[in-house]
Amino acid sequence: MAQPSYVIVGAGVFGTSTALHLITKFPDASVTLVDRNGPAEPSRVAASWDWNKVVRADYRDATYCALALAAQDVWRQDPLWAPFFRQSGIFWISPTAFASEVVGNYKKLGRDTGGLAEVPVEEAKKEFGGLFREAEYEGVRRVLVNTTSGWADAKGALRRVTERAVELGVRFVTGEVEGLVFEGEKGEGACVGVKMRDGERIEATHTILSTGAYTPKLLDGVAAATGRDEFLVGERMLAAGVTTGLAQLDDETAKEFAGMPVCIQENPPHRGADNGSLPLTADNKLKWWGQTIFRNTQTMPSGRQISAPPAPSDYAQWKVPDTLIEDIRLANQFTFGKRGEAWEIKEHRICWDAWAPSGDFIISPHSAAKGLYVATAGSFHGFKFFPIIGSYVVQMLEGTLEPDLAKRWAWDREIPDVSKKTFWPWTELKDLM
Repeated sequence: MAQPSYVIVGAGVFGTSTALHLITKFPDASVTLVDRNGPAEPSRVAASWDWNKVVRADYRDATYCALALAAQDVWRQDPLWAPFFRQSGIFWISPTAFASEVVGNYKKLGRDTGGLAEVPVEEAKKEFGGLFREAEYEGVRRVLVNTTSGWADAKGALRRVTERAVELGVRFVTGEVEGLVFEGEKGEGACVGVKMRDGERIEATHTILSTGAYTPKLLDGVAAATGRDEFLVGERMLAAGVTTGLAQLDDETAKEFAGMPVCIQENPPHRGADNGSLPLTADNKLKWWGQTIFRNTQTMPSGRQISAPPAPSDYAQWKVPDTLIEDIRLANQFTFGKRGEAWEIKEHRICWDAWAPSGDFIISPHSAAKGLYVATAGSFHGFKFFPIIGSYVVQMLEGTLEPDLAKRWAWDREIPDVSKKTFWPWTELKDLM
């Protein structure tokens, strides 16, 4: 029997973390990480590439709360990860009982709740020097303040972790994956690797798709090439987009905002999903994400219609329509009120991710072929698990993943009805143009 070998498609959070954990556990293994963007490129299409990302354990769901706490411990303590983590705290505005649910989860998990507080609105407006005194508090009774949460330098962490994986022996290949390679003339056998657009074949006993928003399109092509619809994503996930934008603060304002926490604001249904703002980058830029989540349905060469990122190799991520630029302006208004009116928000970007109906990851063998595995569907909350998510992928590959997680993250799992989901990406990008 051949020694196990691994090709991982996609060098975002799931793929890079998996490569690092595989090569750390199996130093002599053949591990290849493939991505359309090189590790040192200034801009990438991965959802995990960004100026900064939220690192929190504030979850209603106790399972993700526990996983995020474990990841946060690594962000704080491990020399590889700690340089990129900033424990700024989090200020979470919600019209629900979110604050008490989070505190309850911390207690249930036996974690210290000393940094958490459920703060009445009028008192919350005075927190952090009153930075959020003009925020929108419609229907809100208490704000969650958690001083143990924070954010990370996302692209800095992604670059360094990729470098570390390569230092340990991972081979990084830059290029476009055109399809999968199977045993058998008609693709009926096991998956034995990938075929690159330039014709190169990279073979392995284990092929892991960590392809994020590109996954539905990639597997549509595989289904068309093999004539086997069981490869299709179906309703398991779809490519969804959200907009971000940055404003450059002057030196005096930046001093006032130096102690700013992450701010997340859950909106009432008529305003869309949550919006938020992240603390200043090293060059004093303030970042928002908007409350509109959208899809991009298009006709594939197969004739099927699926949501996928725009066709250009950079996903046209910098071509942001005016309606989505307005979406960021509204996020600023809801967070800072009149205070933010003078800020000029620039560098708008559309971030694409694979979003599952339940919000759960997919970390699972693909049922259509032996040797093929899926580790993706960040659902816009996967980044914070960067330090540990690869360890769970390794467990899945070995068949040792805890049964409840294996069931929850399975490829073939029960798919919830999204017809009544207010924040599901019903809107099409073309309708926002």
